[in-house]
Amino acid sequence: MTIRLPDAAGELRTYEPRSEPLALTPCAGFSCRTVFSAAHVVADPFADVTPDSPAAVDWDATLAFRRHLWSHGLGVAEAMDTAQRGMGLDWAGAAELIRRSAAEARGVGGRIACGVGTDQITAPASLAEVRAAYEEQLALVEGSGAQAILMASRALAAAARGPEDYLEVYGHLLRQSAEPVILHWLGPMFDPALEGYWGSGDLDAATETFLEVIAAHPDKVDGIKVSLLDAQREIDLRRRLPGGVRCYTGDDFNYPELIAGDEQGFSHALLGIFDPLGPLASEAVRVLDTGDVKGFRELLDPTVELSRHLFQAPTRFYKTGVVFLAWLAGHQSHFTMVGGLQSARSLPHFARAYELADALGLFPDSKLAEDRMKNLLALYGVTQ
Repeated sequence: MTIRLPDAAGELRTYEPRSEPLALTPCAGFSCRTVFSAAHVVADPFADVTPDSPAAVDWDATLAFRRHLWSHGLGVAEAMDTAQRGMGLDWAGAAELIRRSAAEARGVGGRIACGVGTDQITAPASLAEVRAAYEEQLALVEGSGAQAILMASRALAAAARGPEDYLEVYGHLLRQSAEPVILHWLGPMFDPALEGYWGSGDLDAATETFLEVIAAHPDKVDGIKVSLLDAQREIDLRRRLPGGVRCYTGDDFNYPELIAGDEQGFSHALLGIFDPLGPLASEAVRVLDTGDVKGFRELLDPTVELSRHLFQAPTRFYKTGVVFLAWLAGHQSHFTMVGGLQSARSLPHFARAYELADALGLFPDSKLAEDRMKNLLALYGVTQ
């Protein structure tokens, strides 16, 4: 069986799909690393909505996907940017997602951490209003029993006059948090509105402010998630963290080497790419648990090409590829996204994502993935 796929030049080429997926089985968890997968939401394809409407979510399919991740020993990072937070999913939808997912986690014994932001703010806001928005979301997340991830805030980036405002807002939140949180530094490649976060467009200066926040409250910081797509900067940063504060890599370009680590330390993981890679990522970390770094790299290194493809610029549209692969893998019955974001990538982009994922053996049913890819191609006018 073959399939004709379009390339970036508009030419059609023949590809022979893989016949068998990787043989991967669920596992209970890991001891050497803490691993979270940020998870996407599944839209309700029958809802009569527009891209500007509040998100219509298929809750059954959304929660089923989280059970899939938990079954492979992964923690779920909920209501993050992978769930289209701020790109189709508003605060009301995120709050419901947090409540439902946290309850599901309690039911199955799954680990969960949830994003705390300020996205209920839709107009210019004062620092006091930013603090209040953060507090509202922190109370909901902690009240649900989930760990809090303090996400970067568009409203704070717009309101802050300099580093001192970040120190004041984050210090206030950390003092009142009930349990240690994860601090998230999301780079502007993921969200252009976060340019100059921590009070400076100079990353060295921003890093000093970030570290000052942590140093003032090390007992309230479980770890940091760094999403700057700069491996050396992450390594330098994690070497300066206070004892007991973890680094969770959010680098979807360089994650194998960062998780493997070096003689001075390693990163844990909180990654959007582990949404499509869940079972394979789980197997790789299970191998790392045995001390087999080479085996870990042999499993995970080949996935980087797919990840770099999905996260290519404009990086914020990586969610489209993530949901596309979930559809091909059979985790949902359709390729529709909240906010109409299924239109954010091109047909050649989808074709290459399919080819790379299939070559890795990511599709449990390769025939289903092939048939769905052919259906999409036919929709775009590509005949087989």
